[in-house]
Amino acid sequence: MAHCSTLPWLLLIQFHIIIVQIKAAAKHPSVIVFGDSTVDTGNNNHLLTIVKSNFPPYGRDFIGGKPTGLFSNGRIASDFISESCGSKPTLPAYLDPSFSIKDFATGVCFASASSGYDNVTTDVLDVLPLWKQLEYYKDYQMKLRKYMGDKNANKRMREALYVISMATNDFLENYYNPLSSRRKTEFTVEQCQDFLTGLAKESIKELYSLGARSISLGELPPMGCLPLVRAVNSITGSGICNEEYNKVADFNRKLQALVVSLGKELPGSVLMIADSYNISLILFQKPQKYGKLYFINSLTQFDVK
Repeated sequence: MAHCSTLPWLLLIQFHIIIVQIKAAAKHPSVIVFGDSTVDTGNNNHLLTIVKSNFPPYGRDFIGGKPTGLFSNGRIASDFISESCGSKPTLPAYLDPSFSIKDFATGVCFASASSGYDNVTTDVLDVLPLWKQLEYYKDYQMKLRKYMGDKNANKRMREALYVISMATNDFLENYYNPLSSRRKTEFTVEQCQDFLTGLAKESIKELYSLGARSISLGELPPMGCLPLVRAVNSITGSGICNEEYNKVADFNRKLQALVVSLGKELPGSVLMIADSYNISLILFQKPQKYGKLYFINSLTQFDVK
């Protein structure tokens, strides 16, 4: 991993997925990804949205030093998972016309930056809602069956590792967004957590009905320490973490309970939780242990020594 001391915040959030699942990934012939900017490999480049990362400093450590639509300085966690499977080192974005079903057969990304479980979240910035990502997956299934034949394609999809990484935007861009306060008027924080858990459950069950068996579900990171939040806090001169937002990660316990219950309900399923909170919090709180860290987004950069 090039320049590991300058990992961007989005890669840090998902880095633990690699640690938790690298063994599991090794037995999967492909990796299929749904989610937000933590795993978007370029789908937003092909949408009419302002949420893009095809400009510097993104991509500075990527192949050729070019920003390609990954919200990272280099590869992202799902790319490393794909590589651990013995597959491609970078997952192609499904909406990128430069790729074909031949490229997608061993891994594909349907994720869209700024997406979430809640459709209201995606309406804010005109990105792909999860239901649309799943519709693209159904389209992918038809193409894969045509390319590989029904038997081989069905086997490939059944043995694939499915990664879902989202929910942060449901709070930061939706619930706590003063310009989009609909959910905050409808729900308390706990009610919103329950609402999103219900949406996650529906999505997992739909994936299961479509043949998915091994599914990894990403937790909420410590949202109050993300660069976007710290940038807002820096206006007041503090630039520190927002502990109210960090406490919303109680949502993770609900996801853990969901994984346990669905594991009993869905025969043959292997459901996993990717710990996005604890490993990220350690890095945020004690960055000096890991060298010099840069937390980057399109608006601001924090140099934490």
